[in-house]
Amino acid sequence: MEKINHTVMPKQRIGIALSGGGIKGLCHAGALKALEEYGIKPDIISGVSAGAIVGALYADGHSPDEIGDFFRNVTFRQMTKIEMHGGFFKINEFENFLDERLRAKNFEDLQIELKIVATDLDKGKSVTFSQGTLLQKIIASCTVPVLFAPTAIDGINYVDGGVLKNFPVSTIREDCDVLIGINASPMVAAEYKLGIMSVAMRSYHFMMKANTLHDKEICDILIEPTDMGNYDTFDVGKGNEIFEVGYTSTKKIIEESNFLSKIK
Repeated sequence: MEKINHTVMPKQRIGIALSGGGIKGLCHAGALKALEEYGIKPDIISGVSAGAIVGALYADGHSPDEIGDFFRNVTFRQMTKIEMHGGFFKINEFENFLDERLRAKNFEDLQIELKIVATDLDKGKSVTFSQGTLLQKIIASCTVPVLFAPTAIDGINYVDGGVLKNFPVSTIREDCDVLIGINASPMVAAEYKLGIMSVAMRSYHFMMKANTLHDKEICDILIEPTDMGNYDTFDVGKGNEIFEVGYTSTKKIIEESNFLSKIK
């Protein structure tokens, strides 16, 4: 009699990488909602800046809709105060806002494994956090240089992880079998104003977007809504629209690809 092989194939480990992008990070929440509707949930998440915020809240057990609600009526003024030492604004209010919503205090307390990318300003290198206390490492990852004073952790100054790695795909490429990349900051040269801050932020964003090219190439599927180029980093009044763009674009990309067959 032929022997029946009862070996169970191991489940494929799914990773999701979330880019930076300010309020455009709500695109990530919309995309995560769409992925859930296809039964796709990650085993590991990497995030930088806005992606670190959304990734941490999702790994903490908050639903995509909840994450969208958290930021729906938030304004830049509510989250910051003017500070002329090291940056234009303090980020303490946002830190308190996030602390009130995070149940986990450490990476080890999260429901999904998480890696957060920040930039070591002192040594000029990209750093990945995955252990220990959580909140300050999220804040470090989204501390936009000049706008905000660097975040000090254990005597080291950190700024936005997007300065060197705005799309942390390579951070988890070896940790998963299938990798979904969600990029909320596509390279789109939209119209802009000839003001000091406008030109400075535009130049800063171009530099960050340029460092995403390799990471985009190593995704198994790339979700990059081109419509996100129509929104600014601090376009806080358009959170609902941005969430919806992430949701509808993800459904469209999944439907038009053969991606679902790869993970079954």
